[in-house]
Amino acid sequence: MIYWIIATVLAFYIKGLCGFANTLVFQSILSFGNANVSISPVELVLGYPTNLIISFKERKHIDIKMVLTISLMVLSGSVVGVLFLKNADVSVIKIVFGVFVILLGIEMLLRDLSSKRAKNSRVLLTIIGVLAGLFCGLYGVGALLGAYIGRVTEDSKSFKANICAVFVIENTFRIVLYSIYGIITLESLKMSLSLAPFMLIGLLTGMFSAKVIDDKLVKKIVIVMLIISGIALIITNVA
Repeated sequence: MIYWIIATVLAFYIKGLCGFANTLVFQSILSFGNANVSISPVELVLGYPTNLIISFKERKHIDIKMVLTISLMVLSGSVVGVLFLKNADVSVIKIVFGVFVILLGIEMLLRDLSSKRAKNSRVLLTIIGVLAGLFCGLYGVGALLGAYIGRVTEDSKSFKANICAVFVIENTFRIVLYSIYGIITLESLKMSLSLAPFMLIGLLTGMFSAKVIDDKLVKKIVIVMLIISGIALIITNVA
């Protein structure tokens, strides 16, 4: 149980600070001794209220058009994924996406460090947006989604507001699917309830840290988390 508590506090501290990557942290810590089918429903139930809290707190920064467009891509990815996964090597695809996320993260970091403000390519943004929707819908991983929203928002508040608003819609859809297919069980709900206080501790501490830490540093942390997400995808699927 101690590992579940540590994973919860750390995952949702990162959530409160960056607005995403809680799934990455949570699963990375617990995946060594637990099956993914046991981890995912607990993380989903714990993460749902955090997305509601952050998106409500930063509601003034939400771009409704952006959120609805990306949510449509994400939900489409979930539907397409049912057919796609039957005819593809999932591990290879995740490795390719991991490399793509790392390259995007490095490019974003270099752009952020540069004194010149480069323009975003509409073609590249469209490609990233479509892939982000499919990847999040297929695997529940928001790395590419973070890369996309990070490129089209100006500050960490806008980033967190919009990515969490998308996650609210995506989480709602997944909760319904998980319930229909029996992935969310009474046992996972009990575990989620027991971890809820630790989720709140991590989330509130992360949100407080975001107020204290300079916004530019938070943005760099977001980019670093994207790169780490890509590395984690590669490492966990190479074996």
